[in-house]
Amino acid sequence: MVKETNKIADSGIYLILAFSALLCLAPILYAVALSFSDKAAANAGLVYFWPVDFTLSSYKEVLGDRFFFISFGVSVQRVVLGGIINFLVTVLMAYPLSKSARLFPGRNAYMWYMVFTMLFSGGLIPWYMTISSLKMLDSIWALVLPTAVPVFSVILLMNFFRGIPKELDEAANMDGAGPWQTLFHIYLPTSVPSMATITLFSIVGHWNSFFDGMILMNHKENWPLQTYIQQLVLSLSSIMNTTDPEEIKRLSAISNRTLSAAKVVLSMLPILCIYPFLQRYFVSGIVLGAVKE
Repeated sequence: MVKETNKIADSGIYLILAFSALLCLAPILYAVALSFSDKAAANAGLVYFWPVDFTLSSYKEVLGDRFFFISFGVSVQRVVLGGIINFLVTVLMAYPLSKSARLFPGRNAYMWYMVFTMLFSGGLIPWYMTISSLKMLDSIWALVLPTAVPVFSVILLMNFFRGIPKELDEAANMDGAGPWQTLFHIYLPTSVPSMATITLFSIVGHWNSFFDGMILMNHKENWPLQTYIQQLVLSLSSIMNTTDPEEIKRLSAISNRTLSAAKVVLSMLPILCIYPFLQRYFVSGIVLGAVKE
């Protein structure tokens, strides 16, 4: 009887999980179907989870613009450069902050300072004026340096470091290892889940950011991908005023809805390719880095 009850409970749990998974997949499936659908079907609301009157017009419109590939390259450069900076700063901050106040007397002051920056911001105008005064406008550094210190990731990795047995640290000290040797030979090899988690946060954050590109970039050639696709609808609206028959014929096959769906699909593909390799570390990294302090 107990086994029968457990089977029913397990079946109910599986059904709930399957339903939850479908709810998560539904927006993605809808965006994919809409991006491959005809303009008339999309505007009429006939598209759900399968393309109606299959067409590649929206993708041809996006991929036919050379600025798409230029902005894609800017985003890749931003992710690589910003990710490296975020990782180095996070590790070099989290390691000393994981020590006790006895070993690092200024630890508590630094922690309060970091928490303060999470709760309060200087504001958009001072942020812009600071970047402008440092002569970083319209450069890749304006996209990566203002976010060089991911405070949440620092706290996450710091808590993970604090969970590493102190006996390993003491054994390394007894063997004559210095702080750098202890960090690279003990702390980092045992912190792979947490490091994978903060790396994923950094990649997704840099890839999805579009607002700073709109504010800080003065030339279209320097836009990251997300800024480019945000502005594409506006440029399409201006193109619709053309009198060229060929241009009108080409644009008559797409709409802002199908074009926006194509942009969403193209912009999420790189993250979908990266996430499976880091996903197995994600949950353990979050849990182990969030249970202390």
